[in-house]
Amino acid sequence: MEAQYTKQSRRGGIGPGTALAVAFGLITLGAACASGGGGREDQAPRRDPNLITAEELADYHNLDCYDAVRRLRPRWLQSRAGDPIVVRDGSHLGPASEFLGQIGVGQVASIRYLSATEATMRFGTGVQGGAIVVATVGG
Repeated sequence: MEAQYTKQSRRGGIGPGTALAVAFGLITLGAACASGGGGREDQAPRRDPNLITAEELADYHNLDCYDAVRRLRPRWLQSRAGDPIVVRDGSHLGPASEFLGQIGVGQVASIRYLSATEATMRFGTGVQGGAIVVATVGG
C-alpha cells in the first residue's frame, strides 16, 4: 500500500499526510477569519457620504457652509450636470455657488446632499445638479 502512495507522489498526487495538513490549515484559517476583525472597537464609524452633521461642522465654526462643504464633501459641488440648488429649512434659495456661502456653519444642524433623481422627486424639475438641503438649528 505504501508503495502505491509513493508512486502517486512521484506523479503529482498527494498522500494522506498532505491531505490532512491541508485540511487542518483550512480549518485554522476559517476559524481565524470568523473570529477576527468583524467588530473592532478602535475603528472609526463610517460617515454617511450624503450627510454632514453638526458634530462634523464643529471644527469649521468660523466658515460658511460653502467652504465647509468644499472641505468635507467636495464631490457635492462637482456635478457635471450643473450647480446643485440650496434648500434651507424647506425654502428653495437657488444655486449652491451663490447661496451656500451665505449660511454660517454656526447656525446649521445638518447638511444633506440629494442626487438629481432624489431632488427631482422631492422638489420637482430643474435640479439636474442635485440639491444641498440645509437644516438650521432654529428651523
